[in-house]
Formats: sequence, structure tokens, C-alpha cells
Amino acid sequence: MSEKSTAGTLRDPIDAFLVSVNLERGYSDNTADSYEGDLLQLAEMLHGHGVLHWRDVTLGHLRSWLENLACHFLASATISRKISTVRSFFKFCKQTNIVGENVALFLQRPHYYRVLPDVLSLSEIDALLSAPDCTGTLGIRDAAMLELMYSSGLRVSELCELLIQAIDLENKFVRIYGKGSRERIVPIGRAGVEKLSSYLSSARPKLISHLTGSQLFITIRGRTISRKTFWLHLKKYAQRAGITKSVKPHSLRHSFATHMLENGADMRAIQEMLGHANIATTQIYTAVDGQRLIGGHRQFHPRDTL
Repeated sequence: MSEKSTAGTLRDPIDAFLVSVNLERGYSDNTADSYEGDLLQLAEMLHGHGVLHWRDVTLGHLRSWLENLACHFLASATISRKISTVRSFFKFCKQTNIVGENVALFLQRPHYYRVLPDVLSLSEIDALLSAPDCTGTLGIRDAAMLELMYSSGLRVSELCELLIQAIDLENKFVRIYGKGSRERIVPIGRAGVEKLSSYLSSARPKLISHLTGSQLFITIRGRTISRKTFWLHLKKYAQRAGITKSVKPHSLRHSFATHMLENGADMRAIQEMLGHANIATTQIYTAVDGQRLIGGHRQFHPRDTL
């Protein structure tokens, strides 16, 4: 979007809103970027309809925007997120007297079914974690990243942003600052400790350059490794492991939670380790586990195999 199309009275409140939510709620850069993208997309449409002030926006404008999103076959969950963004923005505009009426209050979220997360089997996890070539520096690094992500159920952003001082190998835990700047302590499994120890002693020292900061995982040039780079490596290792299903960074986190639940871990403990603010978010894994139970019953129960 051009600066011209969002200049002045449409763009300025968006910037003020982003500053406000960052200061008050401590959102991550990724969340702030999503907010900004949603609002700039809406502003572009409004500008095209000749709307120059947020106070002139009507419910009809907002519904027209949502209908256009639906025509582009966006997922219901994505549209629901955009509605939440617009609602928060108009609430801010009403509180700061930018608009006289909060027309976004009347927006309705679309009905959607929550898609169950992709989960790797234990054999697929073993194959994936064994895929990096640990005779080389980068292979040792990648093995440590994969192992830690599965061992502790981290988000990919949390993994890439980890600082060296957040790792306590002696006491086998990692300190995470997740969404909303919430801190949590997550255990590291034995294999994770071993892979991290190997990386810190034999691989990371070879990657350090004058550009290197305190980030735990770094590139061959000594810079912080990005989420995109990790995803590309993950896809490569999934192919090498012979995994045919789609494997994304979140697949490791989902697999961590599902396998913990299958082995008897308490739901509240899983919630704390994942850093979920609401237990309802964690409970989706009971649906995954339930599906597996049903599948196993149908496959093995004598009256279900007739």
C-alpha cells in the first residue's frame, strides 16, 4: 500500500492504535504486524470508496469489506481474526473521540469449525529428529533446534528469539517469554539437553561473528536465525525423513502436546508448558486424542471390524 493512499486521517489513528496496544498489552511484533496489515487493508478499501475519515465509516462499509474477503475464499478463522482487529481498533477510536459511534460492534463473526492440528506419530518424530547430519556444524545446530522445539513445545518465534541466558542445562529448563510478554518455565528433556550441550560446545563457537548477539541459534554468518529459514530447513528434514504429510513448525508443538496428553500428562500442566492463557485453547488436543481412540477402536475392536 502506498503512503499516499493511507496518509493523514486514515493512517494516523492506525499508528496511534498500534502504539497503544503495544504499550498496554505488550503484543509481539508478529501480532502487531497482523493488526497493522488488517487495518491498512481496510483503509485501502475505504480510500477507494472516497472515505477520508474514520468517523465517516458505516457498518455497510465494513460489511462490504468482509464480503470481499469472503469472495477471495479466506478461511473463516482468518476473517474472524480480522473482525477482532477492527473491533479493537474502533473501540480505541471511540475512547479517543476519533469516531462518534463504534459501528464495528455490530459485526458478526462467521461460523467456522476449528481445524484439528497436524500431529506427527512417534515414529515420524524419531525419523525427523534423526534427519540432520550431526557430523557438520549446521547439522548439530539444526538437531538442537528440532529437539528443543519438540522437547519443550515451543513456538517457532520463541525458538528463534531464545537467548543463551534463557537456557539452564544444569537444571534442565528453558525460560520463555511468550505472547503478551508472559514468562513461563518449561522443562527440557534428556535428549534436548544432550543436543544443546553439543551445539553450545562444538557448533555455535564456529558460527560466531562480529554480528552475533545473545541469540542462542545463529546462522552461518553469525546472525539470528529467522523463522523462514527454520521452516525451510524443517521441510528439508521432513522430506529426508520420508514424511509425506505437511510438516510445519507448529507441527512439532502440536505433536509435543498430543504425545504428552497420550502419556497421561495433566491438562493444566500442558497448558502451562505451552503458555496458553486459556485452558480452552489447550483442550483442542483432547479432540485429537479422542479421534485416535475412535480410530483405534474401529481398527481393533472385534465388533467394529466386522
